[in-house]
Amino acid sequence: MSEAVSPVENPTDPLPLTGERTVPGIAEENYWFRRHEIAYVRMLERCAGKVVLEAGSGEGYGANMIAEVAAQVTGLDYDDSAVAHVRAKYPRVHMVQGNLADLPLDDASVDIVVNFQVIEHLWDQAQFLRECLRVLRPGGKLLISTPNRITFSPGRDTPLNPFHTRELNAAEMTELLVEAGFSVELMAGIFHGPALVALDQKWGGSIIDAQIERALAGEPWPAELAADVAAVSIDDFELLADTERDIDASLDLLAVAVKQ
Repeated sequence: MSEAVSPVENPTDPLPLTGERTVPGIAEENYWFRRHEIAYVRMLERCAGKVVLEAGSGEGYGANMIAEVAAQVTGLDYDDSAVAHVRAKYPRVHMVQGNLADLPLDDASVDIVVNFQVIEHLWDQAQFLRECLRVLRPGGKLLISTPNRITFSPGRDTPLNPFHTRELNAAEMTELLVEAGFSVELMAGIFHGPALVALDQKWGGSIIDAQIERALAGEPWPAELAADVAAVSIDDFELLADTERDIDASLDLLAVAVKQ
């Protein structure tokens, strides 16, 4: 008798939560998903009518959002399962597998590179930024976000997240971008708005810490915490330029860098 063959996993099924990326549609992950999603929503207008590369597209929800307004969107990721998932679930995205340190695109071939919550995972951040500069057309823009090291791993030189290689503050991010050949048009931060500030107070000073504590404990979440997290929307976050609020107090950094 021949050995039974396991059915092939459906690539449209939700990607597993590994801690390396966020995915939509999971109630307990909703806070982090919305905190990532705001960058796409607020930067979407800059992608309108443009040829866009999302370098490190992960689950693909962001590239699919961009495809609603862009002339063309290419998604790029190194992970086999992510590439298969995007190709199956988001057909508007031209999905390519490749290494972010050696982008498989021609010189001066795109108008916009999007890189949200990815650079902190890379070993050679400077090389990646040089590659972004290479594939951008003159006047093209890099839209990039990353956790703010000062608030994400406070008081540490090494990241708390085991999937992060190096986290940055605003000054370090600016220095990397300028050294790669970009000029920085905007440096902004993502902050908790009033509703999330109220939840911070409700949950002992930090809704983030409350979630992390429950996750590390490996126990079911209190129903009230689960409901509060599931109700978070992008409107509960604020995106403010460094001229509007102390950038070092932000949760995440979001920069717009231009190729001259």
